[in-house]
Amino acid sequence: MRRDELLDAAEQILCDQGSAALTLSAVADRAGVSKGGLLYHYGSKEALIKGMVERLIDDFDELMAAQPGETYTERYLDATLVSVRSGRQRRWAVVTSASGSIDLLAPLRDAMTRWHREGLAEEPDPVAAQIVRLACEGLWDVASHDPELNTEADLQSLELRLKALLRPSA
Repeated sequence: MRRDELLDAAEQILCDQGSAALTLSAVADRAGVSKGGLLYHYGSKEALIKGMVERLIDDFDELMAAQPGETYTERYLDATLVSVRSGRQRRWAVVTSASGSIDLLAPLRDAMTRWHREGLAEEPDPVAAQIVRLACEGLWDVASHDPELNTEADLQSLELRLKALLRPSA
């Protein structure tokens, strides 16, 4: 639990003050622990950022697993829409912008590769599934920059249209 509290504190600093304010001392202060206590769990700022990235990936994987869709792409779409509706994607934008190093984003690149390749061969229409997954990325990106752009009615229309692409035509 202490690790999550430290990651929460780091995310709060990023959201409130930006990446320049993310220091180990600031995270320790926000979490109410000594700097040594923080270093016990995360030996460097880079390890802390990597921990935040890995937690975001794990959270999205868990969200996908909780979705009722029949195919991987349906679960991916549903998890994306849940994230956009709840504002979760803002955490991603904040954390990934703080990385400052392509190496710290390696786990995210690996997850993106997995998310965009997994189950494609089992989809009724692999090309349509790939289009829907890419549309999810666009929606995610736009919502990260302008969360007010898509109303609930817009999201419902997008959801219906994207799910229609996944249904095999008779």
